[in-house]
Amino acid sequence: MKRWPIRGAEHAVASPVVSGVLAGIGTSHLAASYLIAMHGVLPVTFCTVFAVSATGRIETVSAASTYGNTAERTAERYVAQRFDLLDPNMAWLAARKLPKRPQLWLGHQHAEEVADPAYRAACYGDVGIRERASVLLLLPTGQRAAVSFYRSLAQPDFGPTDFSLLETHAALLADATAAHGRIAVAAREAVEPTLASRLLGLSLREREVIGHLLAGKTAKEAAREIGIELTTVRTHQYRAFRRLGIGSLKDLLRGVRE
Repeated sequence: MKRWPIRGAEHAVASPVVSGVLAGIGTSHLAASYLIAMHGVLPVTFCTVFAVSATGRIETVSAASTYGNTAERTAERYVAQRFDLLDPNMAWLAARKLPKRPQLWLGHQHAEEVADPAYRAACYGDVGIRERASVLLLLPTGQRAAVSFYRSLAQPDFGPTDFSLLETHAALLADATAAHGRIAVAAREAVEPTLASRLLGLSLREREVIGHLLAGKTAKEAAREIGIELTTVRTHQYRAFRRLGIGSLKDLLRGVRE
């Protein structure tokens, strides 16, 4: 598995690709729009889009393939079995320190590099996938997303030209995915406000501390990760608890599950 930061596009993005990608925002066929828009410049078999909130809640799931509904069925299995917790891309993003500004990476992974056999079978072996190349996004507020394109056993490996094309389109795909996520969250919270929306009312440092606690770290581990004193972590933690209207870490985790 390889990942490297995306510094910026070297070439302009064609207008038909832009309009095709943007057409999927706020719809149920987000990945299909990405796949169709990109297929002219990047031959691939599948496209998946996964976005997870700062609390670990799956916010966006979309999948499409060039044949049938194989990708959609695979995505349903991915969510049902919480493979996002095993997915090297999503686990890597979850473990990273929150940035001060949005960060983009490109990731590349072959099927044989996936350690968990159930996840490897469901998302690669059972559907004839050889490898994936992914645009990875991490926002300062803790949301993380992966837009992945897959090649089958019948297709050649991704090469330098393919990676260059993905880097050129990375910002477009990331911005469209983030916009889609905001629309989905707004629609859901219009019915029932969630903990995720209340987290946005915290300071950046408070969100960072809460993010580490939600990731299963202790206050001491959070202090070490962030690079501040344990007493400072405790101060941010309890200040955040007051603003969220909760009294303990148990209440916080209960709010995530709800």
